[in-house]
Amino acid sequence: MEKRFTVEIVSNIPIGPWKVFDLIKKQTAGSVVFHFAVVRPSTGDKNTSSIEFCTNGDVNEELRMICQEIREKWEIEDLLIIRRIGQLNIGDIISSVAVSSAHSQEAFESCCYGVNRLKQMSTIIKKETVV
Repeated sequence: MEKRFTVEIVSNIPIGPWKVFDLIKKQTAGSVVFHFAVVRPSTGDKNTSSIEFCTNGDVNEELRMICQEIREKWEIEDLLIIRRIGQLNIGDIISSVAVSSAHSQEAFESCCYGVNRLKQMSTIIKKETVV
């Protein structure tokens, strides 16, 4: 089985859920799991009007490292991580992690790991605008 991963940084272009589904390989998969992080209207006791995500370093390399970590820990068919940069409003998709695997447990666990690793990225700076 050919293994691959796709990493995309999308700037100022919305992430379309059907596009993500079309991009991920699923020829031998029994499970495909997706997670879409969205801009929420508040953080703690602060109301948010928008968030700007800026790069600080080699984002592509950090995403490649995350993908490599996932591939080393789980047996998966495919992995797609999309990370937006730029100005995002309430409800906009910030990032997406999609995993296809023969079994659901690997797909769920690896997707959850990918989501948590995206939150820890050191090459993305978040500037929140509060109202």
